[in-house]
Amino acid sequence: MNDTIFTGCIPALMTPCDADRQPDFDALVAKGRELIDLGMSGVVYCGSMGDWPLLTDAQRQEGVARLVEAGIPTIVGTGAVNSREAVSHAAHAARMGAQGLMVIPRVLSRGTSIAAQKAHFSAILEAAPNLPAVIYNSPYYGFATRADLFFELRRQHPNLIGFKEFGGADDLRYAAENITSQDDDVTLMVGVDTTVYHGFVNCGATGAITGIGNALPCEVLQLVALSKKAAKGDVTARRLAKELEEALGVLSSFDEGADLVLYYKHLMVLNGDREYALHFNETDVLSDAQRRYIEAQYALFRTWYAQWAAAIDIV
Repeated sequence: MNDTIFTGCIPALMTPCDADRQPDFDALVAKGRELIDLGMSGVVYCGSMGDWPLLTDAQRQEGVARLVEAGIPTIVGTGAVNSREAVSHAAHAARMGAQGLMVIPRVLSRGTSIAAQKAHFSAILEAAPNLPAVIYNSPYYGFATRADLFFELRRQHPNLIGFKEFGGADDLRYAAENITSQDDDVTLMVGVDTTVYHGFVNCGATGAITGIGNALPCEVLQLVALSKKAAKGDVTARRLAKELEEALGVLSSFDEGADLVLYYKHLMVLNGDREYALHFNETDVLSDAQRRYIEAQYALFRTWYAQWAAAIDIV
């Protein structure tokens, strides 16, 4: 079992739409390949960024199959209301040759029940015992996996090798203090773009799953590289990482909100990726005010970054 997939920088791919608001899998694969060629270590497909609740099971699995067939290292999100569907996605990922699983809690039905979540997680992990997996911890899924449950699952399922934390700085700190520091073989993934520096430097993260990295891949790769150096005590890297993360702050913060896919698809369009102009629901659109705000912030960041990069000679 290869657990190195959960290292480095990994974009959570969004699903582009064609004119009929159906998934454009050619564009999905092209974007995945582009990001890997730029230096990303893998991709996540059908996490929250991939709009998994808006796709059919067949569409989700076709996207996975297409990415894997293209040779793109792929981590598969298992989000589902029904555990049987989550198990189906995990088993399909294993059959297709995916590199890992992002195990998402059961939502809606008994979502706050520890017993139900344990059974849900166990079923997914059993369905793909040779795929390394991380539990995705997020307040948006309404369930917080704590250390006792994590290690109970890990004792039964050795393919559970890590934790992806989307809950923010305090939750990253909890995971570092109570989970990853208990076992050197357990990896921690930063799951929200606003906490990359904190995750690597203060919490010992080994990787980051990014949303804004779809639109600003080189800049986010640079932030991760600087944060890794800062985690080893490099004084210059510590200063530069803080400067870059602060400049990215507003753009990264969209990762924390309900409209994250709308915002980041719009940035893709600003970059020239017209295949991200549409959403699956016609009414899922940014307001004029939201659009003007993110465009202004994007222009500000790009102006700042050009001068900053030139000043420190990293263009």
